[in-house]
Amino acid sequence: MKKEKTALTVRLAEPGDARAMAEMSRDFIEAGLGWRYDPAHIQRAMRRRETTVLAASERQTYVARERPALSGFAIMDFGDERAHLVLLAVQPTQRRRGIGRRLVEWLMETAHTAGMASVHLELRADNEAARRFYRALGFSETVLMPKYYNGREAAMRMIRVLRSPGPLPLGWAPPVLGQK
Repeated sequence: MKKEKTALTVRLAEPGDARAMAEMSRDFIEAGLGWRYDPAHIQRAMRRRETTVLAASERQTYVARERPALSGFAIMDFGDERAHLVLLAVQPTQRRRGIGRRLVEWLMETAHTAGMASVHLELRADNEAARRFYRALGFSETVLMPKYYNGREAAMRMIRVLRSPGPLPLGWAPPVLGQK
């Protein structure tokens, strides 16, 4: 059964979000593989210019210095022509409410605006729900990579093409705030 969409705030993550993000990664993404994306790793990602780290929460504002509980998060690295969706996680109790979709759509718009030709990701090959989710968002499966995760688990690589690779068209210019 599909759950109702929720009022959601998507924002750039802050250093204080790193622990919750790392725990979500450990529990929902990296389970059984070891814990690579610990709080220090997440904070380093937040400091990199070529990386965007998003946080999603249901409550819009801080109350009495209390940080809103994270509903989900995403991390994307940007290269010259391709972006890589490194991590995406949504709390299990809040899945199927459009949170993951909102995070990915935000990142796709950012990648498009940045002139990326494509967005790539890897996920556990046996995660059928995630594969359906990404296919519904326009990603295509490209290659099965045996023993990708710690030499034990297979991964499926997926891609979403945003434009033809190569130099940007001559008429392209970056967007200017306040102008369409």
